[in-house]
Amino acid sequence: MPEYGILRTKYETVLEMNKYDILGKYYGYRSFREGQEMLIDHILDGKDVLGIMPTGAGKSVCYQVPALLLPGITLVISPLISLMKDQVQALNQAGVHAAYINSSLTEGQITKALTFAEQGRYKIIYVAPERLETERFLRFAGAVEISMVAVDEAHCISQWGQDFRPSYLHIVQFVRRLPRRPILSAFTATATGEVREDIVSVLGLDNPKTLVTGFDRQNLFFAVEHTKNRTRYLQHYVADRGKESGIIYCATRKNVEKVYEQLRNEGIAVTRYHAGLSPEERRNNQDDFIYDRKPVIVATNAFGMGIDKSNVRYVLHYNMPQSMENYYQEAGRAGRDGEQSDCILLYSAQDIMINRFLLENKENSADFTPDEQLTIRERDEKRLQSMIYYCNTKECLRTCILRYFGEKNGSACGKCGNCLKHYVEKDMTAEAGQVVRCLEEQGERYGIQVVIGTLLGGKSAKLREYRVQQYPSYGTLGKWREQELKDLIGQMIQEGYLRQTQDKYGLLQTTGKAQDIVDGLCKVMVKMEPRSSRIAEEDDRIKGSTNRRSDILNTRGLAFFEELRELRREIAREKAIPPYLVFSDKTLVDMCVRLPMNREEMMEVNGMGAFKYEKYGARFLSCILEYTGGIREKFYFGE
Repeated sequence: MPEYGILRTKYETVLEMNKYDILGKYYGYRSFREGQEMLIDHILDGKDVLGIMPTGAGKSVCYQVPALLLPGITLVISPLISLMKDQVQALNQAGVHAAYINSSLTEGQITKALTFAEQGRYKIIYVAPERLETERFLRFAGAVEISMVAVDEAHCISQWGQDFRPSYLHIVQFVRRLPRRPILSAFTATATGEVREDIVSVLGLDNPKTLVTGFDRQNLFFAVEHTKNRTRYLQHYVADRGKESGIIYCATRKNVEKVYEQLRNEGIAVTRYHAGLSPEERRNNQDDFIYDRKPVIVATNAFGMGIDKSNVRYVLHYNMPQSMENYYQEAGRAGRDGEQSDCILLYSAQDIMINRFLLENKENSADFTPDEQLTIRERDEKRLQSMIYYCNTKECLRTCILRYFGEKNGSACGKCGNCLKHYVEKDMTAEAGQVVRCLEEQGERYGIQVVIGTLLGGKSAKLREYRVQQYPSYGTLGKWREQELKDLIGQMIQEGYLRQTQDKYGLLQTTGKAQDIVDGLCKVMVKMEPRSSRIAEEDDRIKGSTNRRSDILNTRGLAFFEELRELRREIAREKAIPPYLVFSDKTLVDMCVRLPMNREEMMEVNGMGAFKYEKYGARFLSCILEYTGGIREKFYFGE
């Protein structure tokens, strides 16, 4: 396999380097992660590739390393300005000259950037898909050697995906207009088998090497909490995490404002992000979050794509997302540095109604026919049902996620929120029969809440208005709790005895199988928490992962870790860059463990590349020597 030298400007020496040299010098790593090297080798052999890799698995390395080794320029197609800016800033901090071309630049700045690229100053150019059809960019593309076109967030090209962007179709026409077909590489974190096939077909990938490294991210703790007071949960959770950085997602702007105000009133350094704010305020708030001036942000799903902040320690969902793709992409913004992080979803049945309303009012492209729009709506509903299942299942949450994306996982993970709960299995066949009889008595005209209210013998104004006390089933399951009946009905839906109508009303109905329950031909077994384990005071239920990498540090080590973080913040302010672009938390912890006393030892620290050392290493080395007095003491637990 050939190795190419990095193309430099005429003022620099041409250096002969291989992929390992690049990885060490610019990224500070000694070895590639799973799958990275295979994709890089195929690209360097001139072959197309498709990489399906979870957030934080190092997708960008798969196209950036070969981009520096191939003879020409690599174009990276990226959907959002913030994503391009973040990636280019990170590359420049690592010592790689890169640029981006999008609507945030003036025409003069674009011309200057393209001129520099023509002169060989940039090996990597990030570009918005809309820019590909402009006359100026087409002239540039025809005049230079484009070795590779890398498509980031490639799922955006599939009209059946959850985030279709018509502008991505410009990529296909652009490649066809080039004098010579470049290597095509495509990458995404979330894609079902159907979407993967669409990416290959629409992009026209030529017999690509496809890699699915797996969707599992072991450092993420997943949990679903059915809490009655979500706001109180958030307040206590965020307060307990101190200065840690986190994202709180809400389904609506109204909820963003409500949660933001409540956290701010608690004295938490928090900001907000949604489409109702001015572009300037969104930009300023996003910068406050990225630069750790306000480490907590409350946002709609308009926020996050392209945010490469590595030290996000938790992602909380105040509302249930519309699909597993959206949830995993948003939750995946936690723990990009590999540190233990929390992904907790606060579920309420009302979220189903909110999401159905949002889906019914969703704007579809005018390019879709009525039949296609109907198909999209049906697929949206199917995705929503999968999300509802996730929020109500008692099985391992990690297994549930992996199965959705087509990855078989034989055993429970033992460390998600469900696996850590103690469930008992109860025979609720008789109670299931009462549910069926209640539905028949009511003519299957109501949703879950009314059915449960009837069975519990509820006395709310709504139930009185519906005169549910007239039904023989009224109050027949009064000894049970509301959540227990929700668990029962959820189990009956999963096993096909009941179904919900796919509209905003979500009416509960029986299926043909329901008669088997009434006739005693089957059993309905339901997993639920024993009542003795139910804690009335929900403050005690605020859980999360407990094993941070920094937990290996003893008291002295933690104090030194804070010293290093303060130095990182100081450097970040001087350079006007986010702190995580200086060094990640993972790198700082490794410094605390290794306590390097010279350059050679510092170069062994995880994430310490040669360029990073020249820029920042001496200051951190000085800090270590000053703090320790040159004596290597033990700052961590264990051998």
